[in-house]
Amino acid sequence: MAEFASTAPETETLTVMGGGLVGSLLALYLAQHGHSVEMFERRPDIRRAGSVEARSINLALSDRGWRALEGVGIAESVRDVAVAMHGRIMHSVQGQLTYQPYGQEGQSIYSVSRAGLNRRMLDLVEQNPRIRVAFNQQCQRVDLRQQTMDVLDTELNQSRTVSFRRLFGVDGAYSAVRAALQRTDRFNYSQHYLDYGYKELTIAAAPGGGWALEKHALHIWPRGQYMMIALPNLDGSFNCTLFFPFEGPASFAALQTPAQVRAFFEQEFPDAVPLMPELETEFFDNPTSSLVTVRCYPWTYHDDVLLLGDAAHAIVPFYGQGMNAGFEDCTVLHELLARHGHDWNAIFQEFQQVRKPNADAMADLAVYNFEEMRDRVADPRFLLQKKIESKISAQYPSKWLPLYSQVTFSHLPYAEAWANGQQQEQIMQRLMPHIQSEEDYQRPEVQALVAAEMERR
Repeated sequence: MAEFASTAPETETLTVMGGGLVGSLLALYLAQHGHSVEMFERRPDIRRAGSVEARSINLALSDRGWRALEGVGIAESVRDVAVAMHGRIMHSVQGQLTYQPYGQEGQSIYSVSRAGLNRRMLDLVEQNPRIRVAFNQQCQRVDLRQQTMDVLDTELNQSRTVSFRRLFGVDGAYSAVRAALQRTDRFNYSQHYLDYGYKELTIAAAPGGGWALEKHALHIWPRGQYMMIALPNLDGSFNCTLFFPFEGPASFAALQTPAQVRAFFEQEFPDAVPLMPELETEFFDNPTSSLVTVRCYPWTYHDDVLLLGDAAHAIVPFYGQGMNAGFEDCTVLHELLARHGHDWNAIFQEFQQVRKPNADAMADLAVYNFEEMRDRVADPRFLLQKKIESKISAQYPSKWLPLYSQVTFSHLPYAEAWANGQQQEQIMQRLMPHIQSEEDYQRPEVQALVAAEMERR
């Protein structure tokens, strides 16, 4: 195979391990560059395996993700099954609602079903004559030196050895491809779990199929040490996720009976409980999942193997950027393929050098946003600060873009956005002692302080 590749590199067969969202997108981009692609997926074909949405967090597609989908011509068909969310709605224990827009007028993030999006992308993959897909293929071992994989067909319970010339590991946070790299010399790896797990629940559609809550918003029930969020579906329902400590007085460990679950929810989320007819059943039937951040380096083995997506940089889901970051990996690789052609060593090296600092920044941002969503969005001073930031951004658009907008509504590298955000937070800490209300922003002394800060930027 290697000999054939050297004489006709444009027909080189590339191997993609992982047929989820990022793996499917990657295969489409590699095929776009003229390569044949063999894609292996551990799970059954999601299009034939029945509904799995109840066990999958809804995803928030934002600008980075849309750009990647546009690159393979799928953006408009995905937009048909996405629900725009223009902002957050916070629910207090008393049932009071507070609205916070995500960006400027016309800027939204989009709720999409992970399973629905995966189905659409697999349809595209199967329609591409350059791509071959095999499901139920569990990678058990990768031999980097021999360039082979031991793959178990879980449906037939048969193992085989598969050769590869170039292998792309897109097989998730518990990547089998990364496990092989972890056994190589000077490979850095860490994983960090939050003391929180998550559980999927459902807010049912209203009678007649409408939405029982505001459709075009992400709903948050912030409660200090834990929270629940809800994202809209096209059928009128909402996918809810409870982010909750594993242990402690208020925790998964403490809720052991249906009566305890109902009593807790009625106390903490009283406006949601009447909308959750399957609450107790779902609470005990749906799994409790963990939240992990994975950092590693290098993401390559010579010019033979490259890690992308969660295999390289799994993050917790609190900025809605896990999928978007994985999709942006594909966009960056696409640009490097266009620039470097078949110089795989240059492609792989530049890819990891460009993406690693941004992946690390996004991991930090995701944990930061968890603390913000859980603790701060219910704080009136925090909400006032966000309004003042919007005013600064409107007055000095070339000098100030809120951190959330830099991450969600731009293509600025994550590392730059995070550095800018930290700098802006320091400025706000200096300004906010002088501001007690929105009207204070117009006071001459406050305007002078803001102008002085902007002069220094």
